[in-house]
Amino acid sequence: MTPGEARLEQRARDIEALILEGGARGMDRVRRALQPGYCLRAARGILAGCGPILIGTGFPVGDSFETDGPLGAIALYRALADLGREPWFGCAPPISRVLGASFRTLEIPIAAWEETRPFVRQALARLRPGAVVAIERPGVAGDGRYYNMRGEDITDRLAKFDLFFELFAGFTVGIGDGGNEIGMGNVLGALAGLPIRPSVTRCRELVIAAVSNWGAYGIIACMNLLTGKDLFARFDPLTILQELVDRGAVDGRTRLAACTEDGFPLEVGLARIERLRCLGRL
Repeated sequence: MTPGEARLEQRARDIEALILEGGARGMDRVRRALQPGYCLRAARGILAGCGPILIGTGFPVGDSFETDGPLGAIALYRALADLGREPWFGCAPPISRVLGASFRTLEIPIAAWEETRPFVRQALARLRPGAVVAIERPGVAGDGRYYNMRGEDITDRLAKFDLFFELFAGFTVGIGDGGNEIGMGNVLGALAGLPIRPSVTRCRELVIAAVSNWGAYGIIACMNLLTGKDLFARFDPLTILQELVDRGAVDGRTRLAACTEDGFPLEVGLARIERLRCLGRL
């Protein structure tokens, strides 16, 4: 390994540590089950593929959706667009209609598995994505149902985005913060004992964070390292989050229509972004 490669890998580990700071849902235990460098590998894999990048997000809360997930998804979408790539969102109502007003969006129906499977096959054949990413997207549990952090069954409000991970043969990334998100099937052993119904859906690279938005930021920081660009430069979290809240988003932990992320004031996330911008420069 060259000195430059060693610095890059160390910086990626620093990024992974930073996005986990402040977490209280057992992701520190999960980190011990992962090979270090997952943010860097995720960034490389997303950038390496040809074709569009499909980004799934949207965790339902009642008839609305969480603030955690869409904010990081928009950051990643804009970073990829700034690099000349073709990002797409893949999500279901109501968030599909919110994002679809401003971004390329594939609306996925809320339907049974057997009805969704042909839709996903057709979408993959049409889009021919280079990578598929899920950010704070619920993953199916071992009993075929979906659950939130409180153990409530939310199956009837969910599109089966897991099928993109099952049917797509290319590079996939799951980003989560609690164990019930797409991708956590990679670390089921490490999730044992946590008070959640874990997702069994696997992915190529799992990225964990204290807040899933921050996991997306960690990947972007690694993209900064790889490209020499500041891909946070045009990202305005406060304005975007306020727009999401105005369109119905709520904090998944408090269930309040507030500019917070899993109970964290937005200022915490803003400070995290500034530290990641520093780490994203070699």
